[in-house]
Amino acid sequence: MPVEDEQIIALYCARDERALNETSVQYGTLCRQIAGRILGSDEDAEECWNDVLLRVWNAIPPEKPVHFLSYLVKLTRNAALNLSEKAHAEKRGGKLVFVALDELAECLPAPDDIEEQVSEAELRRILRDFIRTLPEDARNIFILRYVYLLPVREIAERCGIGLSKVKVSLHRTRKALKKHLGGDIL
Repeated sequence: MPVEDEQIIALYCARDERALNETSVQYGTLCRQIAGRILGSDEDAEECWNDVLLRVWNAIPPEKPVHFLSYLVKLTRNAALNLSEKAHAEKRGGKLVFVALDELAECLPAPDDIEEQVSEAELRRILRDFIRTLPEDARNIFILRYVYLLPVREIAERCGIGLSKVKVSLHRTRKALKKHLGGDIL
């Protein structure tokens, strides 16, 4: 029987090493897949996951994440992106993350402009609010692409829809995001 997130966090707070095993059992596969998409290597993904577990061990307590899975996904993505940067993953075939992030880049103002106009926390709030306005299917497709970094083909398979529907949904959502950001930031 799966252990609830609150129980896992309680194990971390008690400094019980079973927390690491329970975290791996519940979320290790998903987080290693995310890291693998970014890094392009199972070995690098495993190293990244071990780094994430260490970070979680060192962070809880005092942190007590409300949404444990989201917390782990964010740590995993950030750790994988940092490793990717260090290892120049693009040369080794880990290009998927760059393609996905390039797709979003067209929606965002230039870094200097955005820094002058909005803090990172404010941008997160704006993005979160925007995502909540999307219909469920568009929201799911957007999150699968830009949070979990799934290829378009895999999104189509998971959602049971055609490839073109995924592409159109992503295009329309990026267009709406660009408009939303232009109205809120610029």
